[in-house]
This record gives sequence, structure tokens and C-alpha cells, in this order.
Amino acid sequence: MRNFKRLILVVFLLLLAAVVLIFVLDNQQPASLHFMAWTLPSLPLAVFVLIALLVGLAVGPLLVLAGRLLGKEGRGRAKV
Repeated sequence: MRNFKRLILVVFLLLLAAVVLIFVLDNQQPASLHFMAWTLPSLPLAVFVLIALLVGLAVGPLLVLAGRLLGKEGRGRAKV
């Protein structure tokens, strides 16, 4: 059973890698990002999308952790 779970994980990761590779190869047109006075150089569109994905994957768990920590502070107080 353990080997079966490992096989399923490997197949899933290979499929995910294939989807990401297809996405990157399909989105090679150059795009530039302009935000207020800040401008990034022209990079493939996939770079910007993958950076946004990675930032979201990093910020999401941090927000959950902050919510849990703040939630524990409130539990110890008596309700009025």
C-alpha cells in the first residue's frame, strides 16, 4: 500500500510538471509590467504568472498561521 501511494504521488507530480511545462511553452509572448512609476523589463508572460503563483503559495499559509495565532489569543478572554 505504501508503494502504491508513492506511485500515485510520482504520477501526480509528473502530470503537474507536464502541465507547468506546457503552460510555460505556450505563454512565451513578451509582456512588461507597469505599476505606478515602477516598470519591469519585458519577460515572458509565464514568468509573471508563475511569480504570482509562488507569492500566493507563500502568503496563503502565512495568513492562515497569523489567523490561528490571533485566534488563540482571543480564546483565553472571558466573554462579557
